[in-house]
Amino acid sequence: MDAPYVPAGYGAAGIVLLVWGVVSLALDKAVAARSALLLGCLALIAAGLYMYATRRGKFVVWEKLLDDLALRGDESILDLGCGRGAVLLAAARRLPEGRAHGVDLWRSQDQSGNEPAVTERNAQAEGVADRIELHTGDMTQLPFQDGTFHAVVSSLAIHNISDSAGRTAAIEEAVRVLGPGGRLVVADIRNTRQYRADLQRLGLHDITHRGVGPRMWWTGPWMPTTVVTGTKPS
Repeated sequence: MDAPYVPAGYGAAGIVLLVWGVVSLALDKAVAARSALLLGCLALIAAGLYMYATRRGKFVVWEKLLDDLALRGDESILDLGCGRGAVLLAAARRLPEGRAHGVDLWRSQDQSGNEPAVTERNAQAEGVADRIELHTGDMTQLPFQDGTFHAVVSSLAIHNISDSAGRTAAIEEAVRVLGPGGRLVVADIRNTRQYRADLQRLGLHDITHRGVGPRMWWTGPWMPTTVVTGTKPS
């Protein structure tokens, strides 16, 4: 679950507001009751949308994004901020003769139960343990040679870097380790215009910037997921 404190907070707030609404009704405070009940329902809906996005929606979206890469099956792919492997393992399933590498700092505040052992167990369960490699590292200083990967992907990770210079460094590193003709695919909830500008400055072509729709709305349409893609010149 991505940022597990978020749906917990919305859910708790929704329950408290609904209880307060019921109490207000009992006290004949009609206006307060209506407001509390409405806000409580909205908070619970937001929690539900978040839960759907983190437990189901992101998987559906990434299946399509990975299909769009049209992989042969022998490529090498890097997942920045791989976490428990939602995208990493989906990529590995498409690489019977290739390799999927995941880099993460393994912080539980970014994703519940986020540690290499959990990702390895998930890979075993998916039958792709022999196709993945996990690395502990900072995406602003990747431990790989230039042009190593056929594709670089990242899901809801780069925004966790707090400063603009750090996010730019992560994009620059992703482009550096991407091989000629390789494709970069970044899905995130913030800073995507910055990513697009960075890709333009770095000389990538076929750049796209688009929303992925309700499947990855984090509490509602006010927090959508946007995908930025670009191809490195051959």
